Amino acid sequence: MAVRRVVPNVRSQSAKESRRFYGLLGFEEVMNLEWVVTLASPAAPTAQVNLMTDDATAPVVPDMSVEVDDVDAVYAAVRESGAQIVHPLQDEEWGVRRFFARDPDGRVVNVLSHR
Repeated sequence: MAVRRVVPNVRSQSAKESRRFYGLLGFEEVMNLEWVVTLASPAAPTAQVNLMTDDATAPVVPDMSVEVDDVDAVYAAVRESGAQIVHPLQDEEWGVRRFFARDPDGRVVNVLSHR
């Protein structure tokens, strides 16, 4: 299993203003699904920030997203560990397969692979 990128998810009720602020740091919009906007650095495209108002299919906004090369293998390992699964493994209409798990400090991690 390999990690491809890690992205902080910033809960935002003012995405327009937040997008402008992160633009001052060099981020540009690369995806916009209305409820989640992904900003990335043009110089280092895996350096990203997600601005989220809510989550389209999950019960909570995750604290961070971790893209892995094999989400099914990670899901099996996390379940076997006994960690709490907050959102079950499923394919999403925007092209990812993902699940949410709670880390030992209570943070919710969105673990995903692109299909």
